Amino acid sequence: MSLLRVAGRPMLASMFVAGGMNSVRNPEAVAPAAEPVLRPLVERVDLLPDRTEQLVRLSGAIQVAGGVMLGLGRLPRLSALAVAATLVPTTLAAHRFWEVDDPGERAQQRIQFLKNLSMLGGLLIAADDTGAAPSLLWRGRHAAKGVRRDAHLVRRSVGAAARPAAAVGGLKARIGR
Repeated sequence: MSLLRVAGRPMLASMFVAGGMNSVRNPEAVAPAAEPVLRPLVERVDLLPDRTEQLVRLSGAIQVAGGVMLGLGRLPRLSALAVAATLVPTTLAAHRFWEVDDPGERAQQRIQFLKNLSMLGGLLIAADDTGAAPSLLWRGRHAAKGVRRDAHLVRRSVGAAARPAAAVGGLKARIGR
């Protein structure tokens, strides 16, 4: 594993562990801001809890667990995707700069929105990073190509062996008449 991955993953994960812990410990502080974003989501997905505080706590727990796993390099692609999935509603709920009238506050919210957007980009890159190992898709394609090559060689070998056998069989047939 490269030094950049060893250093970069915990740095990326640190914000999610800290923010997630805050959401787990004190969901009431962010629930009112999250309500307008999470309510339509709850109505569409039956598996989600009905109370906004529970959803905020669940999102925080996913961020903590995913952040710790990402930081430790355990299932980094999956953990980056899990954290990215929680970051989208978090950003849309907490940093609605387009609804703020005060120019100073609007600028602060825009900065926070763009920061989260940048972190989402980093998470998506981390989710795509195979750690210099080939992806499962590449491995599958490579294995299929090898099987096709082997099948072609077997077919050629069988054909090459069958021609002399057919010739011998033809000679035996003619001699036996």
